[in-house]
Amino acid sequence: MGVRCVHSHAAGTGALGTVFRNRYKEAVGIMATKAPETAQISGDTAGMKIRWDDSDMKSSYANVCNVTSTREEVVMLFGMNQAWNRGQKEVTIKLNERVVLSPFAAKRLSLLLSNVVREYETRFGAVNIEAPAAQPAKP
Repeated sequence: MGVRCVHSHAAGTGALGTVFRNRYKEAVGIMATKAPETAQISGDTAGMKIRWDDSDMKSSYANVCNVTSTREEVVMLFGMNQAWNRGQKEVTIKLNERVVLSPFAAKRLSLLLSNVVREYETRFGAVNIEAPAAQPAKP
């Protein structure tokens, strides 16, 4: 079963827009290891708290991601490449998660991920995503 993230078309307005803006501001330049359990909301909903309930959260691992989009949504597919032998003619990717976002949420995610990768590379060195050169076959 996929996960569906829904966001209002009134991006940046109301309580959810404020929370996402605040979460973005917290993440800029900082690689967070754990999200705060509550977030304060300012503006017309002053005093409101949002509690992040992770009691039913599950974790998944993916080494493959593909992204497609329409005018209304961005769809991210996550899965596992289980090909153990190089040089296979066909590889099957077992997809296990689909995340659907509004374009507004996708853009915020893009900014957050860019900042996390930049911080990671500052700490641990560049991440090379180029495919390794093919090794010549041994006779």
